[in-house]
Amino acid sequence: MNQTLLVELQTEELPPKALVKLGAAFAAGIANGLKARDFLEADSVVTTYATPRRLAVSITNVRDTSPDKAIREKVLPVTVALDKEGNPSAPLAKKLAALGFPDLTIDQLERAPDGKTESFFYTYTAAGSALTGALQDVLQDAVNKLPIPKLMSYQRPNGDTVQFVRPVHRLLALHGEQVLPLTLLGLTAGRETAGHRFLSHGGAITIAHADQYANTLETEGKVITSPQARKDSIRAQLLEQAGADQVLMPESLLDEVAALVEWPVVYECRFEEEFLAVPQECLILTMQTNQKYFALTDADGKLRSRFLIVSNIATDDPSAIVGGNERVVRPRLSDAKFFFEQDKKKTLESRLPALSNVVYHNKLGSQAERSERVTKLAMYIATRLGFDASLAERGARLSKADLLTDMVGEFPELQGIMGTYYARHDGEHDEVARAASEHYQPRFAGDTLPTTDTGLAVALADKLETLVGIWAIGLQPTGEKDPFALRRHALGIMRMLVEKRLPLELSDMLRDAVTTFADQPAFKDPSAEVTAFMLDRLRGLLRDRGFSPNEVEAVLAQNPDRVDDVVQRLEAVQAFAALPEAASLAAANKRITNILKKNEEALAQAGAVDPALLQDQAEKDLAAAVTRVQPAVDAAFAAGDFAGTLKTLAELREPVDAFFNDVMVMADDIALRNNRLALLASLHGMMNRVADISKLAT
Repeated sequence: MNQTLLVELQTEELPPKALVKLGAAFAAGIANGLKARDFLEADSVVTTYATPRRLAVSITNVRDTSPDKAIREKVLPVTVALDKEGNPSAPLAKKLAALGFPDLTIDQLERAPDGKTESFFYTYTAAGSALTGALQDVLQDAVNKLPIPKLMSYQRPNGDTVQFVRPVHRLLALHGEQVLPLTLLGLTAGRETAGHRFLSHGGAITIAHADQYANTLETEGKVITSPQARKDSIRAQLLEQAGADQVLMPESLLDEVAALVEWPVVYECRFEEEFLAVPQECLILTMQTNQKYFALTDADGKLRSRFLIVSNIATDDPSAIVGGNERVVRPRLSDAKFFFEQDKKKTLESRLPALSNVVYHNKLGSQAERSERVTKLAMYIATRLGFDASLAERGARLSKADLLTDMVGEFPELQGIMGTYYARHDGEHDEVARAASEHYQPRFAGDTLPTTDTGLAVALADKLETLVGIWAIGLQPTGEKDPFALRRHALGIMRMLVEKRLPLELSDMLRDAVTTFADQPAFKDPSAEVTAFMLDRLRGLLRDRGFSPNEVEAVLAQNPDRVDDVVQRLEAVQAFAALPEAASLAAANKRITNILKKNEEALAQAGAVDPALLQDQAEKDLAAAVTRVQPAVDAAFAAGDFAGTLKTLAELREPVDAFFNDVMVMADDIALRNNRLALLASLHGMMNRVADISKLAT
């Protein structure tokens, strides 16, 4: 009979950051194990439950016995099963006995092709197995494979030592209303569990039927079993309590808090207004990281002196809870204020010599040496872009100084942010101050780019220095491993060049970067590999923006040295691809590319097209068309009108088609052949000014 299955491990408080993964893995392990053993129906629904004190799963429509199965067993190849006279062999009798069918005769076996030979097969019906026995194995296997951060050893009351992420007090297993007598970690399954540690009535809670699990625990035990339901409840309460203010609730914090409580209740707390003199990023970070509190800001994003907490206790008088949390947060905020005041007593510039004592990498020197390289590179970049090189120099030189401050020492996440605050306090130029934080941008996918010229120059320099330096010492990304975030750095460089339309050549930037490592012994220039790596990141970026792989390859196949106009080229390629002439021209271009590639040596000797050697009308027409169209193509390309450049090529469709239909390129006459190759080369160069349109050919 099909019923809902429920399995629960009731535990001590589980690690909150691992709870969601543990719950999902527990549910998936049991569901997948039962599905593989054919205990689930096609419409069986798996529900994951996880709270600080339990991992559980319910699965609807679970069979009590798996179906009988027809099994076709290979016995032996015919050449082995029969002797030379065609009689059953001794190996056949031995094999049948091993399979459990010693009384089978040769006539009861199926003789059938088996690859290039023939074999004997036997088909029989295997009876289904009971749920209890199968689930025992499935449960043990699921628990063994849980992604437990660290196992804990503990003793059962009988003295046996067992291991799990936290001590387990009860095992619950129901199929409908029937208890399944499973065993695990020294426990035997029953139908009892525990409710909320403080809000429940205190005794064990009995689950009468598997379908009643979540409702019974919520009504009798004050436990919301679904992690998502607790998270949704917290979010709704936070928004209600925030009122007109904005609540800062990152998803990671919501997930962690939802894993700390079984019955979430939100209360409002306050701290003294004097702490608002501290940069609000510091206060927000300490509240979120250390206390798991939710900060509030006004509509303009300015931090408020009130904050919200999520408690595991519901009470009509929360004053003790509120007062306790306010007392706990005060020392944290006082520490932040102290660090801020102490840090302001020293300028960023006065901290620079100490960077010599901070190792960047044992093969690349100290942070001071790295800072010098970034500074030189930022000045090179600023000069190439026409930015203020003196501001770039100052911004780069001070960009890492805040690493030595007390605040960043306590909260490394604030590096750059604090540099901006301290630079402003020191009276530095605003662009220099902003570069301290902007040079880290973009920090992650979708992050904003630097908004100032100085920030852009320093951000490019910082990322280029990292790419070139780390790559040169052989620590480039391998597989999933990228400890220096080189993929993120490369993508950030590409985004800045493309989105800010920066007219910089990759070769120039990398050459400048390499020169900053001139004093490094045995430095190996990685420019070629880094260029390919950055262009590969650009491929992914452009595909994410909706351009097709063929379109992207048409533009990037030529390994462009400048990428500031790559989006405009792609848009032109898209417009060209929509023209009726596009497919024919792309195919012709592909053919021309192949011809020229096979005849590079002859082409080198061909020179310019000689009109006197044009014999067939089709080649004369093509040469005339190329001469006629060339000025329009040149003018459109020079004006940056890539769409117009490619659209002009549409006029060449008929003469190109006629040429390939009527003209033999590889003529026996060498002069004639070379002249035709020269004609195709001039056509090829014109057709591929914007992109390699042969890549559009399917």
